[in-house]
Amino acid sequence: MPTSTCVDVLVVGAGLAGLSTATGLARRGHDVLLVDRRTSLSAAVRTTGIFVRRTLDDFPLPEAHLGPPIRRVVLYPPGMRRSVPLTSGRDEYRVGDMAALYESAAREATAAGVQVATGTRYRGRDADGVAYLERSGVPDAVRARFVVGADGARSRVARDLGLDRNTALLIGAEEVYAVAAHDEEPSFHCLLDPRLAPGYLAWVVDDGQHAHVGIAGYPDRFRTGFRPTLDRFAATAPARVGVRRAGQVERRGGPIPVGGLLRRIAGPDGLLVGDAAGAVSPLTAGGLDPCLRQAGLAVDVLDDALRTGRRDALQRYDGASLRTRFRGRLALRRVLAGVRDHRTVTAAFAVLGTPVGRYAARRVLFGDRSFPG
Repeated sequence: MPTSTCVDVLVVGAGLAGLSTATGLARRGHDVLLVDRRTSLSAAVRTTGIFVRRTLDDFPLPEAHLGPPIRRVVLYPPGMRRSVPLTSGRDEYRVGDMAALYESAAREATAAGVQVATGTRYRGRDADGVAYLERSGVPDAVRARFVVGADGARSRVARDLGLDRNTALLIGAEEVYAVAAHDEEPSFHCLLDPRLAPGYLAWVVDDGQHAHVGIAGYPDRFRTGFRPTLDRFAATAPARVGVRRAGQVERRGGPIPVGGLLRRIAGPDGLLVGDAAGAVSPLTAGGLDPCLRQAGLAVDVLDDALRTGRRDALQRYDGASLRTRFRGRLALRRVLAGVRDHRTVTAAFAVLGTPVGRYAARRVLFGDRSFPG
């Protein structure tokens, strides 16, 4: 099949990591094609859209697409019969309207010169650098000097480039709906219960405008199935924390990589960003801040390779060396993954009420650590 297009970089996947990488490269004068299989970037949103303070400080996100600030986090043991509230002196979280943020980022990408092709599937790549696409059922071929895999936790680009792929995956989903007006402080409610969310947690995020009600865990450990478990939690938990539903907006979900940053995330023909690279906190699974920071590093490395013509410039995009900075969070992930008995969590929860326990929880929830600089 003859190639119809030649570009400097083909970016596969138009999440925040892919959009940010494509825009950054285009602003440096490179020819970039960004493809996504969705016909609309506002459809099939998967992420919870929770932005941490460090992201809000460092990245110019559109204020109109962010919910009210959240300073209060409430932790619950199994049964939710008691709680440990934690309040920060700073704004710590804001929930983004991800559909609107994707569309806004796509407009920025187009304005920067990125060719954005929605409704386009990536089918594979050959050894000569030709990527095979399918647009509205019509096959196409593109020759790209480099390919960026921003195509999610089960990246096909990673496979084609011979790079590492995620093996430690949670499954998560949530319901998002408008809430009735109330005077309560915006809060992030977290429930630790291995029967409900095995290996992770369940949550209710209420910022006064919308509630995000969800669970995540290892898929093979849900005793009655993932969907029935989510339905039961979504039907009962919001009322227990004082949230009143005022109409459902959407349901979203998907796989969540929690094995930490992959070791091999770059090769001579391209690299991985975002979920595809495992650039998600192993402990909290917060992925939006790491993906934006990693995208900045990817832009620097690819810009160097494109300007010098040296493919070995991608060697400094080294997941193995960056991974060492996640050692503490990886250790805590192993501990959390190993807890299977709700009675163990209930007993351990008493520690969170102590000064030491509260300090440790605040370090995790209100800390400044993210993707290494």
